Amino acid sequence: MRYLPLTPDDRSQMLAVIGAPDIDALFVDVPAEARLPGPVDLPHVQGELEVERHLSRLARRNRTAGEGPFFCGAGAYRHHVPATVDHLIQRSEFLTSYTPYQPEIAQGTLQVLFEFQTQVARLTGMEVANASLYDGSTATAEAVMMAARITRRTRAVLSPGLHPHYAATVRTMAEAAGLTVEALPMAVDAEAEVLGALDADTACVVVQTPNLFGTATDVTKIGEAARAAGALMIVVTTEAVSFGLLKSPGAMGADIVAAEGQSIGNGLNFGGPYVGLFAVREKHLRQAPGRLCGETVDAEGRRGFVLTLSTREQHIRRDKATSNICTNSGLCALAFSIHMSLLGETGLRQLAALNHARARTLKAAMAALPGVEVLTPRFFNEIAVRVPGNAADLVETLAGNGILAGVPLSRLAPEAGMDDILLLAATETTLDTDIQILSRAISKVLAP
Repeated sequence: MRYLPLTPDDRSQMLAVIGAPDIDALFVDVPAEARLPGPVDLPHVQGELEVERHLSRLARRNRTAGEGPFFCGAGAYRHHVPATVDHLIQRSEFLTSYTPYQPEIAQGTLQVLFEFQTQVARLTGMEVANASLYDGSTATAEAVMMAARITRRTRAVLSPGLHPHYAATVRTMAEAAGLTVEALPMAVDAEAEVLGALDADTACVVVQTPNLFGTATDVTKIGEAARAAGALMIVVTTEAVSFGLLKSPGAMGADIVAAEGQSIGNGLNFGGPYVGLFAVREKHLRQAPGRLCGETVDAEGRRGFVLTLSTREQHIRRDKATSNICTNSGLCALAFSIHMSLLGETGLRQLAALNHARARTLKAAMAALPGVEVLTPRFFNEIAVRVPGNAADLVETLAGNGILAGVPLSRLAPEAGMDDILLLAATETTLDTDIQILSRAISKVLAP
């Protein structure tokens, strides 16, 4: 059994072979102040049955999204994923495959990635898409790094509506790369404020639409002004289903698009794994991170697929790499592609329209509650509301009643001082009765 601990005899034999008197001798180079004085505060070894029961008890403390009314969003959304998706991604040739180190042999994997790239390019309105990244936040950080390489500038401006986790990821990578990041104060509807921060050192402006507060913005003029100043516009989207209804980033003049693809084909999964979407203008292709698959023909004229571009450090010299992220979330990308293929363009538009309709019903219900103010002026399937008192306390109270009532902004950005703001999302999985239950519960909690 691979994971059972060694016996005392096993340890003694191993120590004898290497000539160490005891296990402590293996750690003599670790300073004494860095060592724990005793065992870690964890339960002692137990049998398999006991461990299984204990873990089952812990698992029952979780409340899954499907167990009742659910209104959480803020970058991770509950959508219906057809059973076909799970069935197909569990085929062994997909489930057990990994990076195509000899890519031309893995024609099936390459075709999957090629189709995925095509779908992402169409959705985002861009000319080229790569074979995916980790998630939306790392895709955003990679976009900033890419913009700095293209413009040879060292400063990035983050809009007031960018998700705080995305902003934190950008800061982490930018610090290592020697770039400066200016994150503007959070606001419900102020994406255009990035223009006031433009200067001669600005490599890019990062704008999110729909933003953290759910506000949908036409950023066309922002892109025009940024390019006039010699900077690039990076458009971020955390809700991929919105591509079915809103104007595409490419149509709004995005130079780079970074998005989270979890909404299509991938469940919430308690936070991951997710899949980062990344698309660019063709003229910037060679500065894009990750892999790109291309279509060609073989010596006999038959259709085939190749790994056209690999700009990561595991493929080329480290100093030439455009990215050090060494995976492309291939299985999640496959799930995305399968779901998109099932939907088609018409199905995605219908799904997006249904999401917006559910959100309109939610907004009307919240606006009717005394003391509750809807803040989001234009939205897709998510809104921000201001509630009397502390939004986190309200969420905890309703959770005790079996209602997952959104995400308090203070959980994402405690430093923002917006403790009374609650983020609420509604998707096709949100029922009218769910909205009614939420509305009655909030009304009861807020009643004097």
